[in-house]
Amino acid sequence: MDFKDIFKIAFIGLSTHRVRSILTILGIVIGITAITIITSLGDSAQGFILGELESFGTNSAFVIPGRTAFGGENILTDSLREKDVEALAKKGNVPAAELIVPFVFGPAKVIYESEKYYSSLLGASPGNKDIDDLELAGGEFINEEDVIQKSAVIILGSKVKEELFGSSDAVGQKVKIKDKSYRVIGVLEPKGQSLFVNYDQVVIVPYTTAQQYILGYSYIQRIVVTASSAEKLPGMVRDIEETLRDSHNIENPDDDDFFVQTPEDAAETFGMITDVLTILLASIAAISLVVGGVGIMNIMLVSVTERTREIGLRKALGARNKDILLQFLIEAVILTGTGGIIGIALGSILTYVSTIAILHFTGISFPFSSPVSGALLGVSVSTAIGFIFGIYPARQASLKSPMEALRYE
Repeated sequence: MDFKDIFKIAFIGLSTHRVRSILTILGIVIGITAITIITSLGDSAQGFILGELESFGTNSAFVIPGRTAFGGENILTDSLREKDVEALAKKGNVPAAELIVPFVFGPAKVIYESEKYYSSLLGASPGNKDIDDLELAGGEFINEEDVIQKSAVIILGSKVKEELFGSSDAVGQKVKIKDKSYRVIGVLEPKGQSLFVNYDQVVIVPYTTAQQYILGYSYIQRIVVTASSAEKLPGMVRDIEETLRDSHNIENPDDDDFFVQTPEDAAETFGMITDVLTILLASIAAISLVVGGVGIMNIMLVSVTERTREIGLRKALGARNKDILLQFLIEAVILTGTGGIIGIALGSILTYVSTIAILHFTGISFPFSSPVSGALLGVSVSTAIGFIFGIYPARQASLKSPMEALRYE
């Protein structure tokens, strides 16, 4: 018999027991669907993170307190201070630096008359407007004088303004945080979620004001430094490191209590994290594929037993052992391959729905991603499972004696 005839017979054998065939592939469908969703969302998350990092520009560097992101120590230490900002601002120390933007962050309860809103607080400086590409729906942004004077001024995110003031004009009004009044000088245009903060739900005050009156500490949590060009970024990073070592009296670089990341470094770090999480979650989901494979093997063994007389008749008419083996093996591969295709399609649909749900509930605009490599891997894995778990039942079928098979009741 040629391969075409064997494939036709295998397909007829499966279509004769449609319900059993459908139930058999459920485990494969569930496993491939789960893996597709996990890998697609992981890829979408990486796309979102890379997009947000690119928004800072390729000429920016992030100065972060602590030793290293994976050094086993708390990276949110108090090693960065105002003196470090002043040292970095000296042109002789970091010649390529065009903009130096320190900021702090934390939670805040904002009160206007009887209305309350639990918000994120960003202690910023004038440079934040350019770095974060912020636009104002009304009013003005904080200025350098506000930072120096620790002014009691505040900028509201669009959702904060809506919750506290509704359709009324907020600029010029006063809100309270920790029993201190702050004059609203601006309202942000809707922007949504960025990598670090949801700007619709944030309130912005001068970082010195946040330190003194709201957060109660004097250290700085992040400093963003932008170079005049991307080509000057590596040299600027070295100057930043040398300047901060002098400021902190550090001689050995291994003793640094800070680290400097470029967008490329941050992308690599985040990419490593999402890759590890994706592999871990996909490995857990792959357990269902093994369970599905065992189910395939059990059902195929039952099918072999039920079709013993058919096997005997085919052998009596001249079918060889390898023809019987190939027939049942093809049946197993068709089942798992079909389950893989259905799982990929279902997983892609659910991933798309998930990105819409994430945008609706969190404001994070995840790009929809359904990588071709993931689809090919899903089909390959499901087909391989059919082959691996189908070999034993197919071999059992091929080894049956035609005389005993014809006498089987």
